Amino acid sequence: MTTLSASEARAKLYKLLDEAASSHEPIQITGKRNNAVLVSEEDWRAIQETLYLVSIPGMRESISKGLTTPVEKCSKNIKW
Repeated sequence: MTTLSASEARAKLYKLLDEAASSHEPIQITGKRNNAVLVSEEDWRAIQETLYLVSIPGMRESISKGLTTPVEKCSKNIKW
């Protein structure tokens, strides 16, 4: 993970936005009082979705089971 001071990040903000979006790697920004992490909006939404899905009881197990199910055994007619 790239680490920059707040002053460096301020000077390179637009470049950092592009870098975070294209590399999908977080960028740590350190300040005198606090630190922060810059991630792209796409990555942030993916993180939020993952946290939501694993918060649903049984969802993690269901996803794991689904990953091991052969495609031939999957239903062709999904009834939501």
